[in-house]
Amino acid sequence: MTKIIAVDVFPLVLPRPDDLPRTYATSPPWKSVYGNHRETLVVRLTADDGTTGWGEALAPVAPEVPGEIVRRLLAPVLLGADPRRVRPLRHQLGELMRERGHLGGHQADAIAAVDIALWDLAGKLADRPVVELLGGAFHDAVPTYVSGLPGRADADRVAQARDWAARGARQFKVGLGYGVDADLATVSALREVHPDLRIAVDVHGVYGLADAVRLGRGLVERDAWFLEMPLAFEDVAGHADLAARLDLPVALGESLRHRWEFQPFVAARAASLLQPDIGRTGITEGLAIAQYAETYHLGVAPHHSAGLGLALAAGLHVAAACANLVAFEFHPILFDRVNDILTVPIEPTATTIPLPAGPGLGVSVDVEAVARYSTWGRG
Repeated sequence: MTKIIAVDVFPLVLPRPDDLPRTYATSPPWKSVYGNHRETLVVRLTADDGTTGWGEALAPVAPEVPGEIVRRLLAPVLLGADPRRVRPLRHQLGELMRERGHLGGHQADAIAAVDIALWDLAGKLADRPVVELLGGAFHDAVPTYVSGLPGRADADRVAQARDWAARGARQFKVGLGYGVDADLATVSALREVHPDLRIAVDVHGVYGLADAVRLGRGLVERDAWFLEMPLAFEDVAGHADLAARLDLPVALGESLRHRWEFQPFVAARAASLLQPDIGRTGITEGLAIAQYAETYHLGVAPHHSAGLGLALAAGLHVAAACANLVAFEFHPILFDRVNDILTVPIEPTATTIPLPAGPGLGVSVDVEAVARYSTWGRG
């Protein structure tokens, strides 16, 4: 029997040119804490024949926390286990702290990294890409939308959109939340870039219901694509109320880790576009969420932001395996560090990201870079 003989954990902090120390702060109007460095959690599983599988969690703040969970709680279960039994192992890991209320959060992030590594290892052992183990690809190149368009001035956002539109991009998402009138003015400005643009708006949960309704109705008038995370992330009833008032898709899900967190939103018809992040759900649960959405005739548009090449590759394999895929998030500003831990880069176009070819995730890890960026082992 093939078995796992080593579990290595690497909380990564990528260096900055200005060499500033690590700090965390909020970036108003958004309420979440962000780091001033690129951070993530990488896990390596090694089988007794020397084959390795790599995984990554979306852990942009304090990756040492889920890293410690992998090291203390998950590794003892993994050592000696057959890595080809991916789903039974994922189920076992999920049960470890479930009774204590830790089915999501950092516990789920830790499991996501391990789950991705298990699929990578299983694919390499079988000499098959992960997407084949998931049942096959609907897409060889995953359709994307351009996300971000950062800046406070509409002229800056319009200039970025024009640049991408000139390259062929037609699907965009802009991060707003600066007030309903200002948000609508931004969408109106972007609408002038090209007549065929699809424009989505993400406001990161900053509005109450009344303002979200006003924003949503204004977006309908401007033929927007979808409205993402309009209300407090836990407000199922509010999202259902909002969705019922708008002829506009409501999207959510980047903060959710598993089907049971998505279930009340789906049951209440509070969203019509689900956005799991595979760096938070893992491959097993991410595909399960997509298939659950499919039973309610809902689309999926997987979230991807600060993850590096492993989380991206995992997300692409899941996206390619989804019959109900709408588009995958491509954030050009954040993409600039994606390949820092890969020996062969993933290279997107303005409209797609190719599915990595080869066994497992199809990517090759720069082991020296992982060791160099790891906070464990260098103080």
